[in-house]
Amino acid sequence: MRITMSNLMGGFWASLGSTVASMMFFWAIFQHYVPEQLRAFVKRQVQKLLNLFYPYVQITFQENSDDDVLRRGEVFSLVETYLGSCFASGQAKRLRANYIKNSRSIRLTLDDYEEVIDTFHGVRLWWSSTKTYPTTTTVSVYPSSNSDYIRSFRLTFHHSHRELVTGTYLNHVLEEAKAARLKNRQRKLFTNGAGGTWHGYNKSKWCHVAFEHPATFETLAMDPKKKQDIMNDLVTFTKAKDYYAKIGKTWKRGYLLYGPPGTGKSTMIPAMANLLSYDVYDLEITAVKDNTELRKLLIETTSKSIIVIEDIDCSLDLTRQRKMVEANSVEKSGTTQASAADPVKAEKENEKDGSKVTLLGLLNMIDGLWSACDGERLIVFTTNFLDKLDPALTWRGRMDMHIEMSYCRFEAFKVLVKNYWDLSEHCVFGTIEKLLEEIDMTPADVSENLMPKSANDNAETCLMTLINALEKTNEASKVKTNAEQVRGEDVADQQHG
Repeated sequence: MRITMSNLMGGFWASLGSTVASMMFFWAIFQHYVPEQLRAFVKRQVQKLLNLFYPYVQITFQENSDDDVLRRGEVFSLVETYLGSCFASGQAKRLRANYIKNSRSIRLTLDDYEEVIDTFHGVRLWWSSTKTYPTTTTVSVYPSSNSDYIRSFRLTFHHSHRELVTGTYLNHVLEEAKAARLKNRQRKLFTNGAGGTWHGYNKSKWCHVAFEHPATFETLAMDPKKKQDIMNDLVTFTKAKDYYAKIGKTWKRGYLLYGPPGTGKSTMIPAMANLLSYDVYDLEITAVKDNTELRKLLIETTSKSIIVIEDIDCSLDLTRQRKMVEANSVEKSGTTQASAADPVKAEKENEKDGSKVTLLGLLNMIDGLWSACDGERLIVFTTNFLDKLDPALTWRGRMDMHIEMSYCRFEAFKVLVKNYWDLSEHCVFGTIEKLLEEIDMTPADVSENLMPKSANDNAETCLMTLINALEKTNEASKVKTNAEQVRGEDVADQQHG
């Protein structure tokens, strides 16, 4: 009897079909009639058997996750950032380039069906990128340009390392991705007022532009030791999250910058932001309607940011002494002196008279309950007149570090002349040093004299211009002092006469 290949294949497929049908029958019987506990036991044993042949575990990170519609695909995005930052310049051969809004560079990540190997604590892990095509068409309120398929990353590892991966490695991936995203992001300068910015369906009270101020601590005209102390304090703050939690304080710090105009208070703020890679929120307090709006503005700020109120001494309703507020409240309302002793009542009376933000509202923003809405933030006040501020604003519990921005001395001058002319030594430095020790000139005025005014100006010309300006200032100061002495003598003579 002759047996052909077609007969053999026919018999094979018939046998296979019969076997599959039998397995499906017994599986249906197993699912419907076997007790649940017994089914669970059998499944565990089958899984153990399968683990002997394939002892690996897989975790899939899908691009469009329905776990949280407000943070749709956030975990996938972080994994994408991590893989791009770790493997874009290494073992990956096929990469995908994307331009990310608010990023300073093009982001690279793994292309589809690419695989790389990661090592963590001596353990090998396999990452691969895949995409799947849905069998049914669904309509989403969150449209995607890749609606015809869904991208995902798959992590594969040996089952014996499950605890390490789920307990430590995944947290490592997220933290590294956040750090890489922070490093490459375009930082922003926010301000409140007209306009605002739309985010999805909500309109923020803040509008922003790209923050590109070039000031750094290296170019800041200050005493080097004082400058280093400030930098150390800022860096220590960024690493103190666990310490603040341990002592029960909100992770924030206040800085009060005070000194005459032109001493570098406004320049200090971008230097802080550039040192720490923080965003800046420039709060225009006079544009805030009331305490409720101030609270809403605070809620919309993010971590890793600096909240700035410049020239706070110019906001009279916030900086007047409590006694003045209380006295005005008593005079206008006709209340008794006993009621005026209550600062809360005085603030409320003042608010009725048309003030936009009260002192108590500002204090609550700094260190009240709402100040804990987000961590890792700096609050910076600047003022030209420290004695005008209410003591409640300046005490160390709110403004933790007071920084005096003083007149330009020789050490600060050396920073400026290095910035403008790249000079470290010159024969006239001794003369300038002597003059700066005797004369109060702001860094802004010194900078103006060092700035070339024409194409023919050189370092020698600008240094002589500065010396002449210092000498003129010195002569004017002497004339003013003599005039005051004469005036004082005349007043004394009139009193005695």
